[in-house]
Amino acid sequence: MEMEIRRIKAAEVTAAVKKLFMDCNYFIGKDIMSALEKACENEQSPVGRSVLSQIIENDRIAAKEEIPLCQDTGMSVLFVEYGDKVIIEDGSFDEAVNEGVRQAYEEGCLRKSVVADPVFDRVNTRDNTPAIIHTKIVSGNTIKITAGGKGFGSENMSAIKMLTPSYGVEGVKQFILDTVFKAGPNPCPPIVVGVGIGGTFERAAQLAKKATFRPIDTKNEDERYAALEDELLNEINKMGFGPAGLGGNTTAIGVNIETSPTHIAGMPVAVNICCHAARHATTTI
Repeated sequence: MEMEIRRIKAAEVTAAVKKLFMDCNYFIGKDIMSALEKACENEQSPVGRSVLSQIIENDRIAAKEEIPLCQDTGMSVLFVEYGDKVIIEDGSFDEAVNEGVRQAYEEGCLRKSVVADPVFDRVNTRDNTPAIIHTKIVSGNTIKITAGGKGFGSENMSAIKMLTPSYGVEGVKQFILDTVFKAGPNPCPPIVVGVGIGGTFERAAQLAKKATFRPIDTKNEDERYAALEDELLNEINKMGFGPAGLGGNTTAIGVNIETSPTHIAGMPVAVNICCHAARHATTTI
């Protein structure tokens, strides 16, 4: 029996998006908090332990008082799985999403960080819109939305390189490690490292961003990439930058890799770095 068309009011999408962005800016994910607590126990540097303790306390205060856990509340990014049996009524989906972002950032006391023109005018849009929306059409009559506020202290440290197959896995590892090393203390460690491998130039970057949204207590389903995630995390933590870049053995708390089929002549690799304020939340309408 064929699934029936489902009609969803634009206002319902707006309300869901508003809640997502307020929640992800107030409440750190359980995966991140757990990793921070474990890192604090295992950190060898007294200064590093102190920094991690302060980060944990900050995140708990933010959740208790429902205030932003970081002053950079990020640029609004959404990954959407849009059911092909869904129709939006009383407005468009994109407009509904941006209205939700607008309401969250205005009513939730979240910093507005978006400028309309990237080079010349750089005038603030005053409501953190427009959002970056990645939409995938899937079978079904629901809309799954994962939303996050991406801060730019870490975003600016990200990189992409169009490797060729001759670089092999060693070349992939070297580029990732070089990117993190060059970033040093700038992205507010401890960091989450999202890696996208494959596809095309833009697909690799999108995968890297999506990887930062994946809970860090999960692993790539392919055991080879899962092992690579562990190896990279271990190597990054040997760099010694430590919490807040003040030294220690906790430079990263997670490395997530996402992959995609690619061309026979290519092996694109993108690295998207995210600070410990790894804001994301998910809901299904």
